[in-house]
Amino acid sequence: MPRSTRKGLIEELQTARSDRLIIAYITSTRTGHELQIADDAFRIIYDHLEADRDRARNGVDLFIHSNGGSGTVPWRIVSLIRQYTEKFAVLVPHRAFSAATLIALGADEIVMHKMGCLGPIDPSVANIFNPQNPLTPGQPAPISVEDVTAFFKLVKDEVGITHEDELIQALNSLTEKIHPLALGNVQRHHNQSRMMARKLLRLHMSSDNEELEIERLIDTLKSNLFFHGHPINRTEAKADLKLKVVVPPDKVESLMWQLYLEYESDLKFNEPFNPVREMNLKSPTPARLPPLTTERILKQIQELAKHGLGLGAGIPEEALVKLAAAMIPFVDGSATADRKVILDPIAGVYIESVARADVFKTDLAIERTTINTPGGPQDALKQEVLWQRWEREQ
Repeated sequence: MPRSTRKGLIEELQTARSDRLIIAYITSTRTGHELQIADDAFRIIYDHLEADRDRARNGVDLFIHSNGGSGTVPWRIVSLIRQYTEKFAVLVPHRAFSAATLIALGADEIVMHKMGCLGPIDPSVANIFNPQNPLTPGQPAPISVEDVTAFFKLVKDEVGITHEDELIQALNSLTEKIHPLALGNVQRHHNQSRMMARKLLRLHMSSDNEELEIERLIDTLKSNLFFHGHPINRTEAKADLKLKVVVPPDKVESLMWQLYLEYESDLKFNEPFNPVREMNLKSPTPARLPPLTTERILKQIQELAKHGLGLGAGIPEEALVKLAAAMIPFVDGSATADRKVILDPIAGVYIESVARADVFKTDLAIERTTINTPGGPQDALKQEVLWQRWEREQ
C-alpha cells in the first residue's frame, strides 16, 4: 500500500491517543526473510524523534512488531525515547517477542490488541564456537541458556544423578558436543538479558516495594515459561505477570489493527519467501521441447536435402541415419531460463511516523547451480545478498 495510506492511519491513531507521537518499528516476520531488531534502527528512530520534538513532549508511542533481535538495542531505544518525554508507551498489534518484549518492559504502559502477544526474554545466541546447524549448513546453531539449564535439571531431577563425579561426567558429555566457550557465551548473554530487563523495569518501577516484583517478573520471563516461543497474550500479561498492560478503546484497537495489516501486506508476512518461485517470476522457465531423437533429426536433414541446402545429392539413407544419431549429443533440444537473476529490492523493516518513512531493503541474486551429491548431480539454488540499505519512502 502507498505511504499515504499508512501515514493517514498513523495520523488517526495519534489523534485517538491524545496527540502523542506515534513511531512504527516493524521488522519482517516473513518466513524465509525474517529480519531482527538491530543497532542501525537506533539512529533512524532518533531522526523521527527530532522531526517532531513538540509532539513527543505529549508522549511517545512505539508501535512495534518483531520476533526479536539484539539484546542490547532495547536499552538504547528506551533510553533515547525517554530523553524526549516522560510518557512512553508501547503499542503491540500482534507480536513483540524477545528483544521487542524487553522494549515493552521499559514502557510506562503496554497497549495490547486482542491479537497482541509478548514472549519470554531468554536469549538464543550463536557464535563461531557453536556447533553447525544441520538445517543451514555453514551456519552456527543457536543455543538457548534455558536449554542448557534444562539439561542439568533433567540429569538431577528426572534421572536422579546428584553425585559430584556423575555430574562432572554429564558436563563432560555436554562439552563433547558443544564447545565450552560456546557455553560461556550463552551464560554471558543470559546475565546480560537479566541485567537489561532489570534496568528497563526500574525506569518505571523504582520503589523498594517493587524490587521483589521486578525479580519475580524477570524469573518468569527468563525461565518459568519453559519455551522461548511461548506467546503471552494480554490477559496473561496483565493478570498473571502483573505487567502494566492497557486494553485499548475500540477506536484505538481498530486503528492499531488496520495499520498492522498495511505492514503485513507490504512485507508479505503471509507469503513465505520461496527462492524457486521468486526466480521463476523474474525469469520463467520456458516449456521444454520434445526430446531429440534420431528420427527427428533425420527428418530435418531430409527437409534440408529436398531444398538443396548444401547437403549434396544421393546420400544413402543409412548414412543420413548415422549422421543424425551422431548429432544428438551436440544439439540441445530444450529451452532454459536465465541461470542467474537479480530480484527486485525486498523490503524488510519499516520505521515510520507522520514526518517520514524509512525502509530497509535488500537486493538479492539467485543463481541456478548444479551440485555433486552421492546420488549424482542435482540442481540447486544459491542466494547472494548484493546490497542492503535504508531508503526514504516518499
